[in-house]
Amino acid sequence: MSTAYDPIAATCPVPHAENERVLLGHGSGGQLMAELLADLTPRLGAPATEDAAIVVTGAPEVVMSTDGFVVTPRFFPGGDIGSLAVHGTVNDLAMMGATPVALSLAYIVEEGLPLDELRRITMSVAEAARGCDVRIVTGDTKVVGRGAADGLYLTTTGIGIRLPGAAPAVANGRPGDAVLLSGPIGLHGVTILSTREGLGFESELASDSRPLHRLVAAMITAGRHGVHAMRDPTRGGLASALNELAAASEVGVELEEVAVPVPAQVAAACDLLGLDPLHVANEGCLVAFVAPDSAGAVLSAMRDLPEGAAAKRIGTVVPDHPGRVVMRTLVGSTRVVDMLVGEQLPRIC
Repeated sequence: MSTAYDPIAATCPVPHAENERVLLGHGSGGQLMAELLADLTPRLGAPATEDAAIVVTGAPEVVMSTDGFVVTPRFFPGGDIGSLAVHGTVNDLAMMGATPVALSLAYIVEEGLPLDELRRITMSVAEAARGCDVRIVTGDTKVVGRGAADGLYLTTTGIGIRLPGAAPAVANGRPGDAVLLSGPIGLHGVTILSTREGLGFESELASDSRPLHRLVAAMITAGRHGVHAMRDPTRGGLASALNELAAASEVGVELEEVAVPVPAQVAAACDLLGLDPLHVANEGCLVAFVAPDSAGAVLSAMRDLPEGAAAKRIGTVVPDHPGRVVMRTLVGSTRVVDMLVGEQLPRIC
């Protein structure tokens, strides 16, 4: 029987009251979302721990992922809802070590949305897909009444082919693994919040939305089976992603605060708004658990690409305190890094 510490079970027991309602926090990527999924996914047959899944085994393995996008505003520095939908789904495939092959695209359009805006977003989807060497092969369009969809929602489903030698999974982390981060954190979430609320930070910031499948391919080539686990820290940020990996792998994680790259503008915005950069969403970086004998080669391969030019080792996987993430602070003390509780930044993706 496993004795791993489960931060979700410890702090968020699944409730069953008849008068419960869905909250914005249930879509946060943090503890409330984990609680909701723990309640719902068993009803579908089995709990889902990955953002993508192998649907055809053998050689090659076929991977599938699906995602919905409700970001507001629909246009923001560094991207828009169209490019974000492509990048988000491509990246979910990539976290399983897959190269994207095809995407489906579904629109839920609110009556009254300007057609020029819909055309602009469609062109952005097409451009992002071309940039990822992936085809949009099928889709659907529904129109709902005014006030029923806040303009436009997108749903994308992706199919990918797993790379030879790739075997990352959230439960594959092992003590001794290096924790590698591909780049700075917090850019997407702070950009969306600032643009939405007119805070002014967006003049100096842009979302990090971009595809990561080429970066993953370079990592797999360099480290093969030594790349044990990967996650793109979107909703819930780096903290939630690491807690998910630690819980699934039944290991602990120890971070070094000095090593975690937080851009100065992100740090300033978070200080002003009372946010923790570790909980702020990203759309163009990944965190990975990599075997110690492969970590150097994988880190070097990451730094050879624009997507990983600022990659760093930020910590170590340990056998102690399984399911828990701790950080050694700048002053030498340690603190627990919990999953996001509630909803910090709604409608960010």
